[in-house]
Parts: sequence; C-alpha cells; structure tokens
Amino acid sequence: MASAPEKIGTFEGRDVLEAVLESETGVRIAVMNYGAVLRDWQVPVTGGVRHVVLGFDRFEHYPAHSPYFGAICGRVANRIGGARFALDGREYRLVANEGPNQLHGGPRGIGRQLWNMEVLSANAVRLRLTSPDGEMGYPGRLDIAVTYRLSGNTLRIDFCAETDKPTPVNIVQHNYFNLAGEGDVRDHRIEVNADAYTVLGEGLIPTGEIAPVAGTRYDLRTPRQLQDENGNPVDYDINLVLAEGRNLSEPVATVTAPDGSLTLRLKTDQPGLQLYTGGKMNIPVPGLAGHRYPRFGGLCLEDQNFPDAINHPHFPSSVIMPEKPYSHWCEIEIG
Repeated sequence: MASAPEKIGTFEGRDVLEAVLESETGVRIAVMNYGAVLRDWQVPVTGGVRHVVLGFDRFEHYPAHSPYFGAICGRVANRIGGARFALDGREYRLVANEGPNQLHGGPRGIGRQLWNMEVLSANAVRLRLTSPDGEMGYPGRLDIAVTYRLSGNTLRIDFCAETDKPTPVNIVQHNYFNLAGEGDVRDHRIEVNADAYTVLGEGLIPTGEIAPVAGTRYDLRTPRQLQDENGNPVDYDINLVLAEGRNLSEPVATVTAPDGSLTLRLKTDQPGLQLYTGGKMNIPVPGLAGHRYPRFGGLCLEDQNFPDAINHPHFPSSVIMPEKPYSHWCEIEIG
C-alpha cells in the first residue's frame, strides 16, 4: 500500500517528501516530490530483494550529483540545438546548459524542482507542477501532472500537461536501470522494436536525417548484449524510431538481467526511445544500499518524442496548444 508522504530532506527551504508504493507481489517503489523522482525500485528475488534502478539513499546527493536519476524531465526533455527555436513567427531563446544547447529543459527544468504530491490510493501517487510563462525561455504557462500507479510487477506512468499558449513539450521518465543491482550493464541483453534512428551531428543534435538501423550498432531488433566484439560496453546515446503502426499492447523494449533472473518490458505510445547506457556517468558518492556506480552502471529507456523536434518540421510535432493538451503513458514491468 502507499505510505503517507514522509519528509526526507529540504530543498530551497521547502520539505522534500517521499511516498512508497508496494504491490501484492512485494515490489516497492519510492517516489519523491523533488523532480517527481522515482528514487528506488525494489524487486523480490531469490534470497531477498534487488534494487533495479540507480539512485541515492540520501536526498542531498540528488541536487549535487544526480545525472537525472529517476527524474521526470522537461519541459522539453533531451536536447534542443542552439537552445533556440521559432514558433508562430517568433524566435525563442532558451537557457543553455550543455554547451550552446539545452538539455532536459535547462538548469531549472522540471526534474530539478519541487512538485506537489498527492497519494491517490493504496498503489498510486500523483505529482503536479506549474511552470510559469517564460521559465527557461519557454512560452506559456504549463500545468503538469504525472501519475505513478503500481500493480503487481508493473508500473504505469501517465503524463499530462496543459498550456495557455502554443509551446513545445516532451516529458519523459529518466530511470537508470540495472537488473543485476550492481556493476555495469554490458552483460544485459536488450531488444528494441525500432527500424530506424535519428542521425546525430555535433553536440548530439539530430541532423534531421532518419536512417535505417540495418547494418549499424543500433540494430537491436534481435536480442544482443550491450557490449562490442571485444567485450567492452557500448556507449549508446541515441533516439531509436519505434515501429509505426505497432501494437501498443506489446513491449517496444525488452531487457534481461545477465543471470536471466529478471526481465524488463517497456510499453509506450511515444514515437521514440532514447537508449543511453551511462557513458557520461561519474558518481563520486555511494548509491542505493551503498553501491558504487561505475561508468555504464545503468541504462536509460526514455520513451519520448524525437530530440530537437521543434527545429525539424518533418519530425513528430512537439507543440501543444490550449485546445490540444499533452498526454502520454508508459508501462514498465520488471519481474
């Protein structure tokens, strides 16, 4: 059952709260109001429980050291080239935070703010945040709601947002998964139902080209390990174009633990999936249960619209309007 939110720290003079959801299968998920972060995900295994996401036991490590562990990212997750875009004849300049580009909504994106938290039921919690007009350079007020709902071994996340003027939106979950609970992810096996990928240029900004995965390292249509022929981890940070017209009741990504004990299945209604294997990770403090997280210590499966979609008219539109609110969902099963 869901616990009443408990104080676990302070941020900018306000209480940081956490609620814990627990299912009938013994899965436990901890959610904070800071960044709407999924702080911990514990799954029963033979001999005990396993932490299957990366995170910290101590809240103060999040503002100082977290590379978006478990955060809800936006307003526009991923990258916007040149930290600028044009909309309805006007150019908007955003706050850059990755060289000349903006990443995950800027230095004060929604994944780095305190949300309002409401426990809905024994297995569900909803978080709300209002981003004011002009925040990080974006037009329009944005009222955001994210709902976590746990049932058995499956977590469903629903994302909704409403605006008072046209604005781009791309809100994603940024969990780092490690089904072994420690070490790096090179021995995990992954399969993704994606026939194409968005080609990247300088600064990991899409060029606009959409290319087939066939014959590339991005061809994950049959299961493979996250390592090269020499046994080294593969440094993935790429948007995979999910198959159009697919059955939304089928997973777009499947990941299996090295020992086969756990399998992750992710379903989504989004057109893209960012696969990131933690090549930039450099975590100087201990993580959950005292684990040290190495480079490539976790993999992200960020269901999303395409990166920099606002600057590429042939990409799926990221613009919402007062009469056309934002919504998307994903389901993640681990068991």
